[in-house]
Formats: sequence, structure tokens, C-alpha cells
Amino acid sequence: MEAYNEKVDFENPLLSLRIFRSIREDDLFISWHYHREIELLLIDQGELDVYIEDEYHHLTPGDIVVIGSSQLHRDKSTSGPLDYYVLQFDIDQFFDHSTMQYIRFFTETKKPLSRINYIFKERPHVKEKVAGYIREIFEEAAAKPPGYEMAVNILIKNILLLLLRNDPEHALEEGEDFDRIRLKPVFDYVEANLTSRIHVDHVCKLANMSYYYFVKFFKKAVGLSFTEYVNYRKIKWAERILLTEDRSISEIGEKIGIPNMAHFYKMFKKYNDCSPKEYQKRMLAWNRK
Repeated sequence: MEAYNEKVDFENPLLSLRIFRSIREDDLFISWHYHREIELLLIDQGELDVYIEDEYHHLTPGDIVVIGSSQLHRDKSTSGPLDYYVLQFDIDQFFDHSTMQYIRFFTETKKPLSRINYIFKERPHVKEKVAGYIREIFEEAAAKPPGYEMAVNILIKNILLLLLRNDPEHALEEGEDFDRIRLKPVFDYVEANLTSRIHVDHVCKLANMSYYYFVKFFKKAVGLSFTEYVNYRKIKWAERILLTEDRSISEIGEKIGIPNMAHFYKMFKKYNDCSPKEYQKRMLAWNRK
């Protein structure tokens, strides 16, 4: 059977996340599929066999498995009732200007993210903490108390930080603090000049690097090309303007330094899977609930 691309629908458009609890009474086999969101499974009761490309994991109560973005996977439950949590999230949305440099650890450019599952087997305290975070996220998303979006955002970052600091085999790519320090003037310049066209030649001088060295250095340090990073920051700013200011789409494009509407729409859809107007309507409708 051909693998299928699963569409993950987020309940709250302000949170690029879906979490639910699933109960299976009968034996069930889920065929090969994939999705761009990272997925964590936490078993509460029963047993589950999980296949991730060429990996196999047998999960029992308390066990967790990580499935990376677009990794082929399937699972099979065969031992009676199964009760488990499913957490899916778009990792890009949980990094901001101050933490963007860490996204490269989770972008899976060299190793699939599922390689970090050894952490849960070798470090039970990490597994226990992550399980606690997943349950907290579920409770926050179910109850929706004031500020729960902030709580969920913090809990996701706690999970990522815990994995980053408990990876002795370096399954997540390492980076040097020196790289980030050297690029700080570049990050500061981008944030201060999002209203205008940002020229690579100028930031090369800020970083004291040649053009070709800078392009490679930035991609290695950040996980995104410099152009991708600038577009990402501009679209994040556009999202904020859409929700806080009364401006036309063309005015917003001008303000963020992307006056070409075709390019603006293309970039916006790349990060949000919808047009700016659709994004605005969806977000404002959610806020009125």
C-alpha cells in the first residue's frame, strides 16, 4: 500500500499544535504515512509497535517515541486495550528571534530526528519529565485556561531543551557558541531593518566575511539560508500587523519590505498554508470565541 501524506489540523490557529488522547479496544494496524509535523507518542496503557522507516520500537506504559518531520512511520497494536497520547506540532513556529539559531538542531539535515529516541531508553529521568510535559500540554489544551497558549509554548520549548541537553551521542547536530556570537550583529541588523530591502553584501561586512563564506556559514549555524531567515522574520512581523493594525494587505507588504504582492502571498502561504486575509479571518474568529 502506498504511503499517504496525513493532514494535521490544528484546533487553535494561534498554536501550530495538535494533541489528543486515543483509545483502541481492538488490534489495529495503521499503514505507512507521514506529515511535516514532529510527533511524540506517549503510552499510558497497553503496548504499541512503532516502525519509523528502518527503525522498530516496542512501547509499553510510560514509553515515548519521537517521529521526525516527514518521516515515514506506521504502528500496530496487538495486546488488548491501548490508551496513548499523540502530540503533533510544527517545530518552526516555536522558535523566535532569540532562539532561531537552535532550530538547526532539529531540522534533520543530516540525521532523522527519530535517532534521538535512544535518550528515552538510556535516561529514564528524561523520559519521565517529557511524559509529564506531554500530559501538562494535554491538560492545558483541554481546559483552555487564560494564557494556555503561553503555557503550551513554554512546555514545548521545555521538551526541546531537555532533549538538546541530554544527547551525549550528538544525534542532534552540535553547534558552537562562537558561531552565534559572530552572527549577533547580523541578527540585530535584520530586526532593525525589516521595513527595507536587506542586502547580503552589507551583512557580510557586519560579519566580516566574504559573500561565499557568509552564505555557507549562516546556513550551517542557523539551519536556514540567509534569504529564508529574512523572509521568515518578515512574515512573522506581517502576522502581528494583521492582528493588531487596520491596514490593507498591500500596505502590510510595503511595511515589511515586500511590496511585490505575488511574492508576499507566496512567502506568506509558505509559512501559513493560507493567504494573509484567510489568516486574519481565522485568527480574529478564534479570538472572538
